[in-house]
Amino acid sequence: PMKALADRIFAIQNDADFAAAALQVFAHQYAHNAVYRQWVDLLGVRPAAVQHVDDIPALPIELFKSKRVTAFAEEPAGYFQSSGTTGMVHSHHYFRTPALYERSLMKGFRRFWGDPRQYMIVAVLPNYLKQGHSSLIHMMRVLIAATQSTAGGFYDTVTPELLQLLRHHRAMGRRLILFGVTYALLDIIEQGSIDLGDAIVFETGGMKGRRKEMLKPQLHRLLCEGFAVETIASEYGMCELFSQAYSYGEGLFLTPPWMKVRIRDLHAPGRMLPAGRTGGIDIIDLANIDSCAFVGTQDLGKLHTLPQTFVLRGDAGANSYVPSAFEILGRYDHSDLRGCNLMAEM
Repeated sequence: PMKALADRIFAIQNDADFAAAALQVFAHQYAHNAVYRQWVDLLGVRPAAVQHVDDIPALPIELFKSKRVTAFAEEPAGYFQSSGTTGMVHSHHYFRTPALYERSLMKGFRRFWGDPRQYMIVAVLPNYLKQGHSSLIHMMRVLIAATQSTAGGFYDTVTPELLQLLRHHRAMGRRLILFGVTYALLDIIEQGSIDLGDAIVFETGGMKGRRKEMLKPQLHRLLCEGFAVETIASEYGMCELFSQAYSYGEGLFLTPPWMKVRIRDLHAPGRMLPAGRTGGIDIIDLANIDSCAFVGTQDLGKLHTLPQTFVLRGDAGANSYVPSAFEILGRYDHSDLRGCNLMAEM
């Protein structure tokens, strides 16, 4: 039955498919995920009353730090751990098998960017390489292997070899994807501008205390000038999710068909806001069959409406179904919000 459920999730083509699959995953996780069931019961939500996607409660993301959030009985094959400084409490996302993560990653990447074999990927991810169990490192390993290119690979710091590769990437015969944490990309352009031409530059966020934070438009302007590219792409993912949302530029993230964003009213728990209104981001990631697919994050954001003419750049074909287009506006302090006394009871 789990394989059939996974197949159904990755075959979603429209809102009706999404809603039906989401309700099925909710029923499965209420039955098999003790932490999620306890949370739903604490909220006083009766599963039989959940008839619509917006009725499905989201589990606060903080519970991945203190609980084993799983919807399976066997011993986990492994886990992803959130990044952060030493001494922080990390989130752990346990999985039955990494196969679902890899299936979601590859289907999502192909949908937004096309066949990985047309690219060479250079990943500049200092700190992440030192951390075991990073979902970002696993993601990049899988994508780099899928390119079937010996050029590219991981760089821990900005080395002369890296700069040489970036300056002469056209000679490799593949389109370049440069994937880097924010401060590493800034470190590269401080060595002098590099004309990357038709390359795709992914900024994965985070100064990690290495540089002063700056607003995204200002940061992306700097990077566009430094790399001579028109836009900066981004990826929105986290260790608690098995799927990624992607941005082609301008900070607008798009979800694959099995992932949806809801914006919750911070002052009225359970109330969802329409496009254009700012609130807390809930993520429904149906690839999280084995953990919890309904996650309440600490990010602030708002939904956008895509133009009718919008087309994906990858292998989506005729069906460019994007359940959500959203923007991240920052984070909020969860302790300010009502309803956290429920958390203390768990």
